[in-house]
Amino acid sequence: MRLSSKVAIITGAGQGIGAATALKFAREGAAVAVCDVNPGAVASVVDACRAAGVEAHGYTVDVTNRDAVDAMVADVLARWRRIDVLVNNAGITRDARLQKMTSQQFDDVIDVNLRAVFHVAQAVVDPMIDQRAGVILNASSVVGVYGNYGQTNYAAAKFGVIGFTKTWSRELGPKGIRVNAVAPGFIETPILGTIPEDVLGRMRADVPLRRLGQPEEIANVYAFLASDEASYVNGAVIEVSGGMTL
Repeated sequence: MRLSSKVAIITGAGQGIGAATALKFAREGAAVAVCDVNPGAVASVVDACRAAGVEAHGYTVDVTNRDAVDAMVADVLARWRRIDVLVNNAGITRDARLQKMTSQQFDDVIDVNLRAVFHVAQAVVDPMIDQRAGVILNASSVVGVYGNYGQTNYAAAKFGVIGFTKTWSRELGPKGIRVNAVAPGFIETPILGTIPEDVLGRMRADVPLRRLGQPEEIANVYAFLASDEASYVNGAVIEVSGGMTL
């Protein structure tokens, strides 16, 4: 198992890519801290991870609340004595065209998708430095590389995550910490639940593979990047989109 003996914190782990990543890490042998704002979803994912034969603990935590983040990290350290991997996966959308986007829509997305990434990474970095080892994985998006209609806030946040990744990989690489980002394309998760089927059909047609991605396909990439198999991968932004941007 590629992640045996590692301890991983995964935010936004209650559904979609986060839940798939928590379960993938568990199957690869990691102890998993499952973090989400939905307590019922947290409990369900924790049960699934434990069924895979590993230790798992759930945290109902709002990643925009720094005090709550610090408390979660402190409990993980008290429980497992180390933090090997952080997957900064939590994210939301509040879409609108530039002329129609409210300040609240903009702020909500920046708070969860960008500012919280900073807070959680900052909370775990000192223990990783003390260990002289660690991996930080950030969720960007193809929208953070190419932009997208109606997603000023989301694109800005995901562009910013790439900036974090490039900067932190330079700062933390000499301390034994690798930092990388994954940029998913269109993935079949609850975040697409409000999109009409005809629009989803056009999205599929834009992908050379002619389908949307599955959460497990992103989780597989996170698991590789978290593992020692990716020991020389640092500062990368890996697009997992079925070739939609070709």
